Amino acid sequence: MIPRYTRPEMAAIFEPENRFKIWLEIETLAAEKMAEMGTVPKSVPVSLRKKGRFDIARIDEIEREVKHDVIAFLTSVAEHVGPDSRYVHQGMTSSDVVDTAFAVQLTQAADLLLKDLDGLLKALKKRSQEHTKTICIGRSHGIHAEPTTFGLKLAGHYAAFKRAKERLKAARAEIAVCTISGAVGNYATVDPAVESYIAKKLGLKPETVSTQVIPRDRHAMFFATLGVIAASVENLSTEIRHLQRTEVREAEEFFSKGQKGSSAMPHKRNPILSENLTGLARLVRAYVTPAMENVTLWHERDISHSSVERNIGPDACVTLDFALVRLTGIIDKLLVYPDAMKRNLEKTGGLVFSQRTLLALTQNGISREDAYRIVQSAAMKVWESNGALTLRKALETHSQVTEKLDKKALDTIFDYKHYTKRVDKIIKRALA
Repeated sequence: MIPRYTRPEMAAIFEPENRFKIWLEIETLAAEKMAEMGTVPKSVPVSLRKKGRFDIARIDEIEREVKHDVIAFLTSVAEHVGPDSRYVHQGMTSSDVVDTAFAVQLTQAADLLLKDLDGLLKALKKRSQEHTKTICIGRSHGIHAEPTTFGLKLAGHYAAFKRAKERLKAARAEIAVCTISGAVGNYATVDPAVESYIAKKLGLKPETVSTQVIPRDRHAMFFATLGVIAASVENLSTEIRHLQRTEVREAEEFFSKGQKGSSAMPHKRNPILSENLTGLARLVRAYVTPAMENVTLWHERDISHSSVERNIGPDACVTLDFALVRLTGIIDKLLVYPDAMKRNLEKTGGLVFSQRTLLALTQNGISREDAYRIVQSAAMKVWESNGALTLRKALETHSQVTEKLDKKALDTIFDYKHYTKRVDKIIKRALA
């Protein structure tokens, strides 16, 4: 995490203060249930609630000596709690605390990311509805294909992020598990009722079989989901970057007063935010592979996953959080140029109507092979004329075309309204 790409609300989830606060709550809840069951004195949870404290600097100091963060934490807490501290962590292993706390942190992060997605969906919905009928060229392979609308483009991205939200909900549920099962997960030293109690209090569910750790396939799914969301961020960002190219300029990022695009060229207005998101998306996706590799651990556990998660946990969540909020701002303020869209649409002299012509000829008695040859031959002449010829003019000189299609028929073919007649229905379906 670096401040440049970090929002404080997400960063706070992974700060030591929050992590140790969750650890202390887990230990206190365990003591509450154990006291109820008679495993520890009733004074223990009372002492933890009243005097339970920790000092981060002191934890760091102790850890430098003992080389164990949970022991360092427990020692710091004991210094505040006093004699009752000997009953803290009864029958529990470090992973019981660490894994359960990490699950809490990831659910907290997921909740914030879901909120981010809601903001992005709201922005996309508004702009899609605004440009439902804003006609533009659709491109395949980067080449003009057929007309569409800018609203439909955005509706497609809205649908992608709506799917992302559902996936993230599922990933949150997948990771929201608790393990308080002891050294190898067999509950030999801690009653399963303790785990159930803690799980309920923390909004988690008990892990089915935890060995000594929560199985890392859960974490792999969580980070894979973040990676897919990041890919959707890059997909939309790349679209904006292409549309902002000088030769296209159908849309561009908002350029504020006083902003400068280049240290050398005063005229530049660069898509820097979208480019930034492309880079951040690469980072989030890069965290998926180590999460997958963490699934394989030796026997009941090892700690090969630990160093990975200490990095990718905060970094993936912080980076995606920043990216989603930044993308929302881009969409909110995106400058859209319908006139430029129309000019670009007409640059190829009506070639976009080639399929309409092909279909009309087949419907009027010409084989598909012959119709394709006729339309393609005319289209190639238009390509090679450098703007001197339109597809309609080229077709009007072809006897096989004029025998089948009169002026009225050609007027119907060369009508942009054909491409927008069902857009309303598609967008409504996407935004529902």
